Amino acid sequence: MREVSWVPLGRVRFGKALELQRRLHHLRRYGKVPDLVLSLEHDPVITLGRSADPRHILGDPTALVASGVEVVEVERGGDVSYHGPGQLVLYPILDLRGFARSIKWYIWALEEVMLRVVASYGIRAGRLPGRPGIWVGKRKLGAIGVYVRSWVTMHGLALNVSPQLEHFRWIVPCGIHGAEVTSIAALLGREVPLEEVDERARDAFAHVFGVRVAPTDVEVVTE
Repeated sequence: MREVSWVPLGRVRFGKALELQRRLHHLRRYGKVPDLVLSLEHDPVITLGRSADPRHILGDPTALVASGVEVVEVERGGDVSYHGPGQLVLYPILDLRGFARSIKWYIWALEEVMLRVVASYGIRAGRLPGRPGIWVGKRKLGAIGVYVRSWVTMHGLALNVSPQLEHFRWIVPCGIHGAEVTSIAALLGREVPLEEVDERARDAFAHVFGVRVAPTDVEVVTE
């Protein structure tokens, strides 16, 4: 069975994680590291994808940066996104030639991972046509934004476990005016440990991608 390394990083500033992703993406393209998934959470950051409209940042960018919120343009698809503490972020660095040469399938698979995780908590979520991610009604529970070059992936998914939902008011989520955001904790009415959700995400990823997931220290995949 194909093996994927699961690399827990804890809480990492977005810029540092982006630099690591880009380095690993380059190494994976040349077969110098295995397929892997970076698992982490970020300090508050707003990212702008390739099709982002800067007007979808509702807070003043200068004031946000002054208060410690990063604002970063990235190569992933999609519009404006927010990441912060309490959000499980997964960045798979995968060679899709070993899975399926289909970005549509890959996005479906990432959605399926999140759907299985939240279903394990009794949450009924689903997909909305043309709007990547997972939703509970019209409330977004998990986001997806990916970048693929030479069939190797970067960026990935963000599942709202227990973030400060008021921070999403800094943006127009996914460019959809009036869109609401929710979290596992808000839906259950209790706190949920991020480590517990990460463990369930590893299991879901293994089933959806048909792989064996092995927890790995980051130094092992970058040496």
